[in-house]
Amino acid sequence: MGLADEGLTRRLKALACTAPLHDLDARKAKLDWADATIYQMAEIALHTIDQVTIAMDFDTGAGHDEVIDRLLPFIAQQAPSRMPEEHVRVAKWVLDNLINVGTTDRGFRRVYGSMGPGGYQRRQFDFKLLVELAARDGEVYLRATDEAINVLVGALDTDVESAQIAAEVKLENLINRGRLADAKLAAEQARYRTVQYGETLRAKLDATRRDVRSVDWEREVPELLDSALSHIEARFRAENAILKNITTARDETEDLDRKRRAAELVDIVGDCIRRHTRLQSRLADAGAVFRAEQDRQQFSGPPQRATLDLFGQLLVPTLGLPLADAVAPAEHFFHAVAGITAPVVPSLSSLVSLLLRPAPERDQLVGEVPEPELMPADITDKFGDDVWRAADDLLDLPEVPRRLSGLLEEARRSRQPGLPALVALRAVHAYSPGVGAARRQGDRQVLLAVDDGTLLDDPDFGGADLLLSTAAVERADEEENEEVA
Repeated sequence: MGLADEGLTRRLKALACTAPLHDLDARKAKLDWADATIYQMAEIALHTIDQVTIAMDFDTGAGHDEVIDRLLPFIAQQAPSRMPEEHVRVAKWVLDNLINVGTTDRGFRRVYGSMGPGGYQRRQFDFKLLVELAARDGEVYLRATDEAINVLVGALDTDVESAQIAAEVKLENLINRGRLADAKLAAEQARYRTVQYGETLRAKLDATRRDVRSVDWEREVPELLDSALSHIEARFRAENAILKNITTARDETEDLDRKRRAAELVDIVGDCIRRHTRLQSRLADAGAVFRAEQDRQQFSGPPQRATLDLFGQLLVPTLGLPLADAVAPAEHFFHAVAGITAPVVPSLSSLVSLLLRPAPERDQLVGEVPEPELMPADITDKFGDDVWRAADDLLDLPEVPRRLSGLLEEARRSRQPGLPALVALRAVHAYSPGVGAARRQGDRQVLLAVDDGTLLDDPDFGGADLLLSTAAVERADEEENEEVA
């Protein structure tokens, strides 16, 4: 029963890793900037993870622009009739969703069940597919997580070395049988496992640089290094033999398709050999990294003050409090982080020294005051008086309302520069007129604009074709006289 439950848990986790990819296809119909139903978003997401994994090195990863450039040919094949700008936007949308941009920790969470001593229990599985890391030069690059690599190869929590050996044996068998199409898939899976093996070592070294005590360098890591070196030695022999067979098959065959597939296999296996070479150099330096970090952390001293998680320990609990209870901790926090304030009254020692300071020489402080060169004031009124008077005549509409489109056409016929623009500005301002200000200023009438849903058909302006009219305004003194009467 325990083995069955463990296998069920692993399969549930594997399904959880594919959920964000299916979610892309479920949400593509809701995009308002394109009809994205033509795109297969899950396939684009898998291709994105593939490109990031291939570009990963031990210390660096793939750049955002590099990944998007590699995705564009694949996306263009799905929708060749769409514009290249839309292809770029689709690539960025898929990449942002795989990083899970917009969430706090940029991770995914799925709930699954497992059988335990207390019966059926619901658990949470937190994982990430693509992560953004900063290089030493400040550049941000992408790396695929173990979960993302497992999505590609179709297994979860598989022993890396066993999977690598199985992939190499399967690859050699397929090549010997001449099944180069299947051999390419096996070679790609072998490369993913090689990347995953490097990720395991990189995670151990990163944890060592943070805290050497968090990693078991007495037994676990030495065993890992020994097995990794043995693994690389065996893989070098196997991959060089496989590379020799593929090269022979590529050079001797007359079939162009078979020659192309063999050439692709040569590139993939050659990349595996290069990755193993880089991994071997990192394994050789792992012991030196441990000794250097041990010396550095041993003599750095204990931390003088415990760190505080502002988000988890302060912000989240404070947001859950009532307003009256949340004021006190918020005030304490802001008073502490505001910094030191200068005292209003100086201390006695500073006051005495200030009073005993000799007076400065006046001739050293006051000199000849230069005459400033004043520039003429800029003209702030864009429209002249004639244009304003012409606009007042056009917008004097006491009886029958008129459309903005007709007023603009009449303003253009007058051939006064700036008159159509002034009419349009005053019409927009009349959509919410200041009636109260007009009464206080003693204006007799005010311009009103109403939108009845008609669109404006004009070569220079867009929006609604407003209905414009003027309404009389009762002044405040007239109302007072009526009340007295």
